[in-house]
Amino acid sequence: MLTVEQEHEIVRQVLNGDVNRFAVIVKEYQIIVANLCYKLAGDKLDIEEVTQQVFVELYNALPRFRYESRLSTYIYRITVNVVSKEVKHNSKIISYDASLERSNADYQTSREEELMKEEQRRKLHQAIGRLKHEQRTAIVLYAFNDFSYNDIADVMQVSLSKVESLIFRAKKNLKKMMT
Repeated sequence: MLTVEQEHEIVRQVLNGDVNRFAVIVKEYQIIVANLCYKLAGDKLDIEEVTQQVFVELYNALPRFRYESRLSTYIYRITVNVVSKEVKHNSKIISYDASLERSNADYQTSREEELMKEEQRRKLHQAIGRLKHEQRTAIVLYAFNDFSYNDIADVMQVSLSKVESLIFRAKKNLKKMMT
């Protein structure tokens, strides 16, 4: 992971005409962006295409980057906005497919326990896919990306109290859907 200073220096170099340095940003964040796109939109969008769109948007937005936060936070914000636009444009109901979200199975558990855990994960991810877009975005950033409430507020460009409310409602809705 690049340091804040490295991120800012690369942005300066790109803005000063060294467009080849933008490849460093893409290489560093491409997988992270693709994973976030998938977590936010499931398999309803062409993740590769949306990921490319995020980096096009980022390149065009670099002159507006204010060096007040990490570039990665700026990238997450752009990713959330691009996915939101694409989801609205496609106007499809998002369903979350957990097939790419496999955790390492505990080899000591029985096969039956593994199947039950997998079924619970699948149900959870489907339930996440049924949440309202803002709730889904907040809970994905919080639960899967370990973002703080402040970071989520920054990425989503909403108040801290709105983030708290979104996560609270998302957890409440998920609990209802899971029972």
